[in-house]
Amino acid sequence: MTTRTSSLLDTVIGPEVLRVLPPEQLPLLAAEIREFLVEKVCASGGHLGPNLGMVELTLALHRVFNSPRDAIVFDIGHQAYVHKLLTGRRKDFDSLRRAGGLTGYPSHSESPHDLVENSHASTALSYADGLAKARALSGANDRAVVAVIGDGALTGGMGWEALNNIGGSGRPVTVVLNDNGRSYAPTGGALADHLTALKETGTTAARNLFTDLGFAYVGQVDGHDTVAVETALRTARAMCRPVVVHVVTVKGRGYRPAEADEADCLHAVGIVAPATGRPAVSSGQSWTSVFGQHMAEIAAEHDEVVAITASMLRPTGLHPMREKFPERVFDVGIAEQHAVTSAAGLAMGGFQPVVAIYATFLNRAFDQVLMDVALHGLGVTFVLDRAGITGPDGPSHHGMWDLAILSSVPGLRIAAPRDTEQLAELLREAVAHRDGPTVLRLPKATAGPPLPALARMDGMDILHRSRSGPLDVLLVPAGPLAGPALEAAAVLEEQGLGVTVVDPRWVLPVNPALPALAARHRLVVTVEDGLRTGGMGTALAQACRDAAVTTPVTCLGLPTAFIAHGTRPALLAQAGLDGPGIATAALAAHRAQEPANPAASPARPANKPVTATVSQEA
Repeated sequence: MTTRTSSLLDTVIGPEVLRVLPPEQLPLLAAEIREFLVEKVCASGGHLGPNLGMVELTLALHRVFNSPRDAIVFDIGHQAYVHKLLTGRRKDFDSLRRAGGLTGYPSHSESPHDLVENSHASTALSYADGLAKARALSGANDRAVVAVIGDGALTGGMGWEALNNIGGSGRPVTVVLNDNGRSYAPTGGALADHLTALKETGTTAARNLFTDLGFAYVGQVDGHDTVAVETALRTARAMCRPVVVHVVTVKGRGYRPAEADEADCLHAVGIVAPATGRPAVSSGQSWTSVFGQHMAEIAAEHDEVVAITASMLRPTGLHPMREKFPERVFDVGIAEQHAVTSAAGLAMGGFQPVVAIYATFLNRAFDQVLMDVALHGLGVTFVLDRAGITGPDGPSHHGMWDLAILSSVPGLRIAAPRDTEQLAELLREAVAHRDGPTVLRLPKATAGPPLPALARMDGMDILHRSRSGPLDVLLVPAGPLAGPALEAAAVLEEQGLGVTVVDPRWVLPVNPALPALAARHRLVVTVEDGLRTGGMGTALAQACRDAAVTTPVTCLGLPTAFIAHGTRPALLAQAGLDGPGIATAALAAHRAQEPANPAASPARPANKPVTATVSQEA
């Protein structure tokens, strides 16, 4: 890439400048925006393909509508980079997705133009419905409401619930349907077939699904012709009623590596070479790819094993199984609730379903996990990718809620592998379990070396045991935090403490043998990359209490807060979940248990209730 010099883009410091540009300058501006995006996103990582396809459409939106007075809501927010550029944040793009810098999604703290911090799919139409109601109630009908939604996001049920309400209300909402034929992968299902048929007819007059729902229909519009999109949007605004503007775009437009990428048009990239769109250096094997390999092997051994994904085949690692057994892998679209209950039906039909989904997105289907799977005691396995701290995607994508939420589901078992060898073993155990749901948590990280166990005791792995001295501290890490726990154990031993590190493998419900092991130590410290209240530590403290074990339990985990974006190692360290942080918290908790005058202090009563303490706030 050549170094950018002064350009037309440099003059667009806000939407008000854009609105007075002569139309003949827009193609040049669009080309400069694409060049800028390729340069900056390849340097920082982020969502590249979706934004390259949004350039002309976003230009038209800001020329027709007066943001933020007019509400423009993007669904999903990863298509809003061009919007960020045009609303005064060009100079901040070097900090994209870095700690303290621009977020990868809309953020109201960055700009009043980002009305909705939207990074989960299929929600924009519901926001728009509520905003239109608010406009009507307050008499502000001159303030437009616009929702920009992709055809992939319309595979989610919330989108259809909102369409049902908006279309029947008559209130003026402009729904911009950005149809590029895919979310991550090509969009499937009946809706995709219907949109294809509409594009083939090439007419705006035909009756279609949207007109039957009460919308006027404007389309199909070439989404890379700014003037054509402007004309369509002005027509829609003048109608003062619910309107669908069907805009056809190309994901990855104008960047050859993205257009040539059959997988997902370079939907999301790490740091890559701009000339190729590929990483300059291999980052190593990921947990996700290891899961995908083992899933394909298990599927080859067991015909009853099937897999379900919510429009994220490759990101969750199911592509290898899909290649070998396409008829046994089901992509249901961005419809997590449907995915879970469909899996329940598969289990009722005698199959062993594995639902591979991001941890943050399973939150959307909690009722289905609880009532449709667990209530029926069905053997559905949920593999939660990106569990715990994920890093640069920020608060909406940290998979930090699952342990606290799922701990309340009766009969559900949660495993957290510490390394990829345990991933393979626990995945097989989970798939073999038929008496209720199971969960496997995987981090967003490069797979590290194996962490061998000294021994296995009652299903738990002893990873470290001090050779001599008292049993002072029992460290109980969840999954990949076993590595930092072992680092902390070395520090504690240097301070003269006897330390045991145990990997429970199945972290919830609490292994009945774990309170007995806790009783042999003076202090227990649990370590998890989920909320420190309501998760593994809280459950162990309660189990100790129930077993009349008086050993204090200190719970280390994430605070109940929305954690900003940054690197995974840095955010874990901020939360005290690296080796030094664990050691510091354990030393403080151990010293707090020491009597001021040991010789004069009575022995601790056997029935003293256990206390659960927590580390300092991140």
